[in-house]
Amino acid sequence: MHSSETASLPRSDIAQNAMTVDVEDWFQVQAFAGTISRDQWPVLQRRVEENTDRILGLFDAAGVNATFFTLGWVAERHPALVRRIVAAGHELASHGYWHRLAHEQTPADFARDVGDARKLLEDVGGVAVQGYRAPTFSINTRNPWAFDVLAEAGYRYSSSVYPVRHDLYGMPDAPRFPFHPGGGALVEIPMTTVRLAGRNFPCAGGGYFRLLPYALFSAALRHRGRTDAAPAMFYTHPWEIDPDQPRVRTAPLLARVRHRLNLSRTQARLERLLADFAWGRVDQVFAAALA
Repeated sequence: MHSSETASLPRSDIAQNAMTVDVEDWFQVQAFAGTISRDQWPVLQRRVEENTDRILGLFDAAGVNATFFTLGWVAERHPALVRRIVAAGHELASHGYWHRLAHEQTPADFARDVGDARKLLEDVGGVAVQGYRAPTFSINTRNPWAFDVLAEAGYRYSSSVYPVRHDLYGMPDAPRFPFHPGGGALVEIPMTTVRLAGRNFPCAGGGYFRLLPYALFSAALRHRGRTDAAPAMFYTHPWEIDPDQPRVRTAPLLARVRHRLNLSRTQARLERLLADFAWGRVDQVFAAALA
């Protein structure tokens, strides 16, 4: 079952879109998973609170509310940050506890991770947590059971599927619009793609937003709105606006290039994106799909 929602808004000729932030620190990214162990996390310099506060400031200046998919590990160590996110009117959602790939976990381990994260976030934030995003979009054909686990853990929706081909993630044959996996109660809201020449191309932020010229990315986003008449899902990370973060010189070259690409330009691009399009929280933008 597919569903979508369209709205007419003044700042753009496309529907209102969902702005999201995956709240994790520079050393927790998948690109460095083989280089930095979780045992090292407690002793590394944490920059996530300061960077997330900067993003909160950008959203406040633009009058934008967003959804923050927050790691339980971060929330446990920065509870005041979580409360500031909620107090500012943003949606608090889950990114799991440990930033472990969902398809590398057993169902029992995954249930523990997403269950612990949701309980922690609700206790700290004082609000219900309905949404979940798998680290590195790691729900795919290898672990369709994850959707049932999320539903059993009390989640209402997931935003964990990217319908593209990629060396690290992707489920190219998945629906491009909100759907109920296996006909269950959980709604999957996939990452945004544009359809050209019979192929899905990514148009949801992250590394592609830093790689592509802004004019090309924004044109693709407008094309999505005109062609599909549906809202888009954009995502960024706190570390993406932090060019001064420590360098991980022992990581593979490709990982380092991907991680640091155009970090110095991301904040300005994000500010422009906030001004050029209309944005909202996932639970509000996709309210029709979640009804």
